Amino acid sequence: MATIRPKISDRQRRAMLVHRHLLAPSARATSVEQVADALVALHATEPATVFLSVAARMTGATPQAVEQALYEDQSLVRMLCMRRTVFVVPKALASVVEASTARTVAARERGALAKVLADQLGHDAAWLQAVERDLITALADLGEADATQIADAVPQLKERITFSPGKPYETRARISNKVLTVMAAEGRIRRGRPQGTWASAKFRWTLAEPHAQVPADHARIVLATCYLTAFGPVTLDDIKWWTGWNLTHTLNALAGTGAVEVDLGHATGYVLPDDPVLGPPDRADSGPAVSLLPSLDPTAMGWRDRDWYLDPAHVPELFDRNGNICPTLWCDGRIIGGWGQHEDGRIVTHLLTTETDRRVRTAIAAEAARLTEFLGEVRIRPRLRTPLVRRLSG
Repeated sequence: MATIRPKISDRQRRAMLVHRHLLAPSARATSVEQVADALVALHATEPATVFLSVAARMTGATPQAVEQALYEDQSLVRMLCMRRTVFVVPKALASVVEASTARTVAARERGALAKVLADQLGHDAAWLQAVERDLITALADLGEADATQIADAVPQLKERITFSPGKPYETRARISNKVLTVMAAEGRIRRGRPQGTWASAKFRWTLAEPHAQVPADHARIVLATCYLTAFGPVTLDDIKWWTGWNLTHTLNALAGTGAVEVDLGHATGYVLPDDPVLGPPDRADSGPAVSLLPSLDPTAMGWRDRDWYLDPAHVPELFDRNGNICPTLWCDGRIIGGWGQHEDGRIVTHLLTTETDRRVRTAIAAEAARLTEFLGEVRIRPRLRTPLVRRLSG
């Protein structure tokens, strides 16, 4: 007799999202590390995203608390990993992320750099290795330095290569940033404090401690288990997209988690056998769960299939051509609009739906005030120029 798969509705998934991703006031974390643990990895392509993702989910959050975790305690580790994207992950998970995804990304980055150096400058692998040894020595002496200071100490890094040759956006730049990217991807160096405010993208670099070695197959199972815990139920396509794995690695990792199938209505989903979503529904919060999430927030970018929390008609307003999402406004596990910050510091919001009542609007105003206090004198300028971002910035 065929096994009947439990059915999980979109409403159940949104209720799960609100609590697991700490978007309800009653579910908020009390530490930066709790936020990172709940979401597995925080997007860090835009430096401000890490801080704002924490601010939305933590009681009493301050920029100083996030800086403490990143640069003093080093309880969070910045890595180039899933989908060749920069993330911040809990230190305890760094070796798993390195073995399951970052190692492959780093190998591709090194191969691409070696080809460019050979094709454009005639340098071989031995030349690059010598430059990297000099870079490590320079950083050991300097302690912490930006790319310009490192290039002053290692003049070979000032050589230039052409990016996107023959394209309208062709540029020439020093090889320093490419070399630093490869070495960071390999976990040999790491980004330290930025120059300027916590929202600045001009980082200093320092030496990194090596990660413990973990077998890749085992690491993929552990990472898939973490993802299912935080984001389940998910589809096979969700797992493959979020991790950046090929289909074989995705299937093997999923099998290793012991996940069970559920019916999502439009697709087959997977959850861990002890997932609370399979049990009786939790009592709903009394008030609306409203959040202002930043560009590339891990919740907004956590699934390939987003129709259960995002009206497809709103995609053109919120996403750029590369599939990256701008700052979003959430209510009860659903995207209902977006937000931006004016030069005078005011938080402005734009609703994409008319289905909001007074309680929701009051909660939106309260969250905007909370975010304003967190930002202080810092101004956020998202690099993503979606139609909604342009409208709000105007």
